[in-house]
This record gives sequence, structure tokens and C-alpha cells, in this order.
Amino acid sequence: MDAVKQALSEVSRSVVLITAAVCGATTLLLWSCTSRRAVNKKIQRARERRDESLQRAEQAVRLYKESHPLMGSPDILTLSLPELTKQLRDGSLNPENVLYSYMEKTLEVHNKVNCCTGVLLESFDDVKTIDTSSKGLLYGVPISIKENYNYKNTVSSCGLVKFLDQPSKEDGVLVKVLKRQGAIPFVKTNVPQSMLSYESSNPIYGRTVNPHNYQKTAGGSTSGEGALIAAGGSVLGFGTDIGGSVRIPASFCGISAFKPTGGRLSHKGLSTSCPGQNIVQTSAGPLARDVDSLALCMQALLCDHMFSLDPTVPPLPFNVEVYQSSKPLRVGYYINDGYTEPSPSMARGVREVKALLEKAGHTMVPFVPGNPSYAATEVSLKSLVADGGVTVLNNLKGGPLDSCITMQVWLCFWPSFVRRILSILIKPFFPRMAPVLAALNGVGSVSNLWKQQCVVQDYIDETIAEWKQSSIDVLLCPVIGPAFNTLYSGKLNSALSYTLVYNVLNFPAGVVPVSTVTAEDEDQLKHYKGNYQDPWDKLFKQAVTGGEGLPVAVQCVALPWHDELCLCFMKEVEQLVKQSTK
Repeated sequence: MDAVKQALSEVSRSVVLITAAVCGATTLLLWSCTSRRAVNKKIQRARERRDESLQRAEQAVRLYKESHPLMGSPDILTLSLPELTKQLRDGSLNPENVLYSYMEKTLEVHNKVNCCTGVLLESFDDVKTIDTSSKGLLYGVPISIKENYNYKNTVSSCGLVKFLDQPSKEDGVLVKVLKRQGAIPFVKTNVPQSMLSYESSNPIYGRTVNPHNYQKTAGGSTSGEGALIAAGGSVLGFGTDIGGSVRIPASFCGISAFKPTGGRLSHKGLSTSCPGQNIVQTSAGPLARDVDSLALCMQALLCDHMFSLDPTVPPLPFNVEVYQSSKPLRVGYYINDGYTEPSPSMARGVREVKALLEKAGHTMVPFVPGNPSYAATEVSLKSLVADGGVTVLNNLKGGPLDSCITMQVWLCFWPSFVRRILSILIKPFFPRMAPVLAALNGVGSVSNLWKQQCVVQDYIDETIAEWKQSSIDVLLCPVIGPAFNTLYSGKLNSALSYTLVYNVLNFPAGVVPVSTVTAEDEDQLKHYKGNYQDPWDKLFKQAVTGGEGLPVAVQCVALPWHDELCLCFMKEVEQLVKQSTK
């Protein structure tokens, strides 16, 4: 039997190498068939625009400091969002001082981690003309936004060269609402190429690194936001999440983030590399240093102005009473989803929070969403690439390919018959990869697309039924962590099993930092085997190695449209952890 496995392994390796060579040649051919010079000029212009905005911002900060020697104290940068808004609204703080303080810090952070794609220079004028007569909930707050948020006259490229010549004609709905609430968007932040990766690099603006360790990735796809907020350059940021894209950067960088129920916030004015993919819902969501800031942000966004700008959003204002509730909860929990074994620090984070919740009087109930392998491939991945990856590949044409997504793109380049053959060959020794290769073929027809939608709905219905049967209110579970070494994320889509499932289910989910990686965690990692002991398990171990001192987080989940309950649970976890460390 071992001889057969070895023979199959050698055959599959040969197929992989040959196909990879063909795909590499195909990539180079596609790239060479375009005008390299024209593309390089596009990229150069984009970088020059970014650099010019940064230089002008530096000059503006310098001039402001010269004319305002008492510009502001470092205390401004330590205030939570609720504290900052209170002082801005009562006049204790001046909006200009706050903006210039954060602008100065952002420029400092960017020079270290490369998190910005451009400064929104209009912010210097906006802060002077801010309406003081009707102070919104975010009056005078400088905010950062992910690069794919449409902002008038700026590019939302999603890290793709193809979109560099398509500046937005108007602000997106969320940007309009934020401005109406008094917020001042002041910077756009970096993303991985195509935004379908939890790495942090693209060929236009380069790589964003983790502020805690420059050898580690900041996560993705809301890469720049995670790094900027964690390093103190922004008090509130906004991203999008289709597989963990706000939660993973929050976990890797040690901040809080919230993915609302899909459709709770408007999608109008959010660019994507795969328009038309609606089976797995994208959610816009906030990132901040604490949960109260996330809740205040949701309260500000869930207003009549957003409901009127986008009537497809259900007019459900933020329920403050639910968020502030202190009643004991029945909390489902799991430590290992059965698909990806968590790192020692991930597992420890959940165990420690479980103990704190039990001590605080909450009831803990073991609960794991059913059939994780099936959910990861047949339900989730097959839905995401129902078109066989054609849309993303088309949008990647005409530009260089970033190393962070090379493996994903090559897999999509392979002919479907090659993927089918390879999936059979590798199944005995790489059982998780075999269904992935099959899923990458997509659904093939409209009738199969409808069947796929039924598959997803059936999985949602079954999971909710199991949830109800267990009588749980919320769920505690791991989130990917600690931060990966660079260039591993594109090879380890298996680790997305902890986050992608809640996009498919359309459950609200958030991340709360609870600990840091210890020397003992690193020592235990040496004995990590994984659930399958396959190449992905080996890669995962390599990816998280060297994480001592990095943040550790947990994930909190609730049923659809119970966003306030999810945030309430996140707040409870945050408070219990703080109390335990005093």
C-alpha cells in the first residue's frame, strides 16, 4: 500500500510540476501580450499619486504645527472612539487638532508598515467646513477606509491594474452616511491583489507588514486597516469581509472587528474583483481598538440617511437595549472544527475565555457547525468560484501577478480535466486538496448554479436547526492566528474554515483580542500534527512559527440579524478578559 501511495505521489508531483510550468508560461505570455510599458506607466502614476498625497499631507501637518504649537497632546491618540466623540461634541477637543494629530501618526505608521494607498487631501478642507450646528454621532472623527470604498475622484482598484483608470464618480453610500454623521475620511488603506486573499500585498502599492513583527503579514484583505489601527494611526476604520477579511487582520494585528449580517449595511459603492458573486455575501464592517467603538459605529451607520440612500437595506436601527443587556447567555463553543487543527495559542485563547464565561455565570454548551470538510469545499469554495474563477482571471489580465495569489491563480488556470485527474491522484495522501481541485471547476451551468444555491440554503437551514436544538444564544470559537509569516496565506486556504463558514451562513461574527502568544505556546507548536497530517497541516505549522508576543484573539458569532447580541457578547468577552488581567 505504501508503494502505491508513493507511486501516486510521484505521478501527481510530475503532473503538478508540468502543469505549473505550463501555467507559468501562460501567465508570462498573457503578461507579455499586453503593453508592459503602458502597464508599468499606470502603476508608476498610481504610486506617484500616492506619494504626492503623502508628501502634501506631511507639508500640511508641518505648517499646521508651526502655526499651532499646542496642536494636541499624545492623549488624543489614546482615546477610545466614544471618549473622542464626547470631547469633540462638548468642545473639549478641536476637530482640526484631532485630524492633524491622526494624520501625523498615520504618516509615521505608513513609513514603517506601508499601509496607505493615498491621503484624502479633501479632509483638510472638510475639517474646516464641518457642520457644527448638527453634530452627528461621529462629529469630527477622522476615519480610514479600505481602498475598495468608493470615494469621489479616487481609484478603488482592489489591487488590480485594470481598475487604475477608473476613478469613482461619487462617494459610496457608507461614505456619504459617515460624512453626514460628521466623520472625516482622511486616508485609504492597502489590500491584497483581487482582495481574495488574507495576505497583504499587491503589485501596485506593495506589501503591508504587521506592526508587531515586520516578518509577519497583517492579514487580509482589509490589510492596511488592521495595521494602521493596531499601530495607532486611526481610531476607526472600515473594511469588507467575504471570508474573514476584517476578522483575520483584526486577529493578526490585535484589534477588534465586526462582520455584520450581510445586507445590514449598504453594499452600494463597494468595489469588488468578482462582481455578480452573490451566493456568499460580502459584508462591510468596522475595525477599532475596542468593542464600544464598533457598537457606536454601527449605531451611527444604521440611520434613516442610509435607509433612504439604499432602500434595499432593511430599516433596522441599532438596538441599544440588546447591546447593553447583562443577562446570562447560553454560549455554544468549540476549539477544533475538525478540519483545521488550531494553533496552540488559538486553542488556549478559547479555553481561557470559556473558563471566564463559566465563572461569570454563563452556560457553556459544546457546539460545532456540521460537516466542516463539506462546508469548506462543496458549500463555500464551490459557491465562491461558481464561474470556475473566470471573472477574477479576466480582471487580473493586463498586469503583473503578485506572489501572494500566484498559487490560487495557477490552480484556476489549470484545465478542468487536469484538476479532475489530479484530484483523484492526490486523494490518498492529500484528502483535503482533492475536493478543492474539484470545486475549482465551478458549477458549469445555470441549472447547476441554482442547485448550488439550494446546497447553501440547505446548509444554512440545517445549521440553524442544530443551533436551535442546542438552545444557544451565541457561539465562541477560534479565529485564525497568530499572524502568519509572509507568503503562506496564499497556500493555506484550508485555515479559512474558521471564518468563511460564517459568511456562507450569513451569521454576524466579530473578533476580540484576548491574549498574546507565549513561549509555552511556541514550545507546544513543535508537537503540532494537525487533523489530517497532510501538506496543509505542515504548512500551517510553518506559517505560525515564530509568533511569541503576537496577539491572540477569539471569534464571537450570533444568528442572522442578531448583530447587537453578537456585539454584546463581544463586549462581555472583552470586559472579562480585562478584569482577569488586573
